Amino acid sequence: MEQNGNNSNSNNNGYLNPAFVGKLNASNSIPGEYKNQAESAANGQAPSVKPKVALEPLDVESADAAQGKRSDGWNNDMEFLMSCIALSVGLGNVWRFPFIALENGGGAFLIPYLIVLILVGKPVYYMEMLLGQFSSRGSVKIYDMVPIMRGIGYGQVLATGIVTTYYATLMALTLRYLVESFYPTLPWSYCREAWGDSCLDSAPQTQFQSLANGSAVRTTSAEFYFTHVILREKASIDDGIGYPSWSLAVALAVAWITIASIMFKGVKSSGKASYFLALFPYVVMLILLVRALTLPGALDGVLYFLKPQWHKLLEPQVWYAAVTQVFFSLAICFGNIIMYSSYNRFGQNIYRDANIITSLDTFTSLLSGVVIFGILGNLAYENNTTDISSVVNGGTGLAFISYPDAIAKFKVVPQVFSVLFFLMLFVLGIGSNVGMVSCLTTVLKEQFTKIKQWHIVVTISIAGYLLGLIYITPGGQYLLTLLDFFGATFVALVLAIVELITIGWIYGVKRLCRDVEFMLGIKTSKYYRICWAVITPLMMLTILIYMLALYEPVKYKDYTFLPGVYAFGWCLSAFGVGQLLIWAIPAVRRQPASLSLWQRIRKAFEPLPNWGPLKPSTLQRYQLFMQQANASAMFERRGFWHKIYDNIFG
Repeated sequence: MEQNGNNSNSNNNGYLNPAFVGKLNASNSIPGEYKNQAESAANGQAPSVKPKVALEPLDVESADAAQGKRSDGWNNDMEFLMSCIALSVGLGNVWRFPFIALENGGGAFLIPYLIVLILVGKPVYYMEMLLGQFSSRGSVKIYDMVPIMRGIGYGQVLATGIVTTYYATLMALTLRYLVESFYPTLPWSYCREAWGDSCLDSAPQTQFQSLANGSAVRTTSAEFYFTHVILREKASIDDGIGYPSWSLAVALAVAWITIASIMFKGVKSSGKASYFLALFPYVVMLILLVRALTLPGALDGVLYFLKPQWHKLLEPQVWYAAVTQVFFSLAICFGNIIMYSSYNRFGQNIYRDANIITSLDTFTSLLSGVVIFGILGNLAYENNTTDISSVVNGGTGLAFISYPDAIAKFKVVPQVFSVLFFLMLFVLGIGSNVGMVSCLTTVLKEQFTKIKQWHIVVTISIAGYLLGLIYITPGGQYLLTLLDFFGATFVALVLAIVELITIGWIYGVKRLCRDVEFMLGIKTSKYYRICWAVITPLMMLTILIYMLALYEPVKYKDYTFLPGVYAFGWCLSAFGVGQLLIWAIPAVRRQPASLSLWQRIRKAFEPLPNWGPLKPSTLQRYQLFMQQANASAMFERRGFWHKIYDNIFG
């Protein structure tokens, strides 16, 4: 998509174009440190003396910062790649994608999914990587480029924080199932007397038992176990949510201790753990793939998963599902990608990294679909049915009802496959959770620079644990459903649109492409320019309008929340989106008091003076680079349509 090459304003050593620096020198607009360089360059000669900052880095810069990265950056480029894989490849790939695909056209769903990946996923992922690496700033300080929009970052931090708290409770559920997988008999494989005659053992049934109850609608022991033993779920929360489960509270503590241990020294420690977090799930998936495809009926399940339902392509719901799957699977517009790339060395080849990660995310989704439907095909075979959809439960129950039920039906050492499966889920979840906690940690570290890393990590872990206790109460799944929509999904979607407009049209695609040219020495293709400016924002805006047009009150199963609960939900959404206004006001007030109100507002849309690369000498070169670019644009046409064209293709 892009062509390699050095930027036109400097040579391979980063010195300025001779013709231009001669003009700047004459107008006394070059800083004193660059005078010798400018004079030599103006005469067409190689500079005899390098800038002072190149020879003597400022004392405030550490050795790492002098190389163009933070002092607490990645140990090497591979750690960044592995960390991004661990973040993006998570539970959404393993338990959400296969059934989203099934409900929205099966194999035909791959068409809108791949289109959305190309037009939304890849461009936004690459864009966020670019900005983080270019500025070495986290998801809030990145808006030094447009200070009045800093609320985008804070709103995304709120959404990320909410997701982090309930994501950890899913790890607690997974951990409990992992421990119970070592029992001689899987505890969810058989019915208890208290569950009555409507319960059907998840363990392998004889043909006689299966046919004898073929006409009755029965619930598997795996579902009874998850609902009554693990969750202790209530029929409603009108009378309160109840008290946390002590066993899940212990499991939740283990999950947070694991996260805190990995994050103890920031990316220095999480980077080392990323190799295991990123690669181990693939080892397990390959083992499960081989086993799944050797089960009777597995091929029927895989074909059922991949069978195209072409008529579904005409339904807007399918495209909505594709956008949301790509959006949440890649974890774009939550601030996590910006945060991870901010620890990169300046000039790292993130064009390559972005393509690897987004392609691998899609491959993982397809791989997990084949594995899971191979297992469910066998489950249908064992139940003497060809309707595979009848053996599937969606949502959270997909991981904790359908999969355990299928595993319990393995006739040979089901414990082995149960341990592998839940260990894989736990590692996938920890990898994603570490990324989210890193985002929160980075924001706090940038605000409170004197506080030690481990102090912040411990504080977040304790707060996350205490807040997570509400999700492991008998009414916890009700709250999870509510907060997931109002606190995370809706807020993240609205702020994503604002983020894309801010970067594409306020900061500008043209300037972003110049930043890419300065940092990587490559020209940005028309594909990325058009996506950043037009296609991606319009697709996201369309999805938001579609979601609001078809909005129905959020429910958990068949339970409708009380009106006051919905009011709380919308207030939470308003608070998240309202960060835009909350942080816009101080951004305007910080502008010079000598300016009028309108001038101060306009000034707040301009980058801060220190916006750019972290390293002072690189920042000065960048500022000179931008002076040259702006000077060359002084005599361009100023018409409205030309400005639009110039922003996209200039």
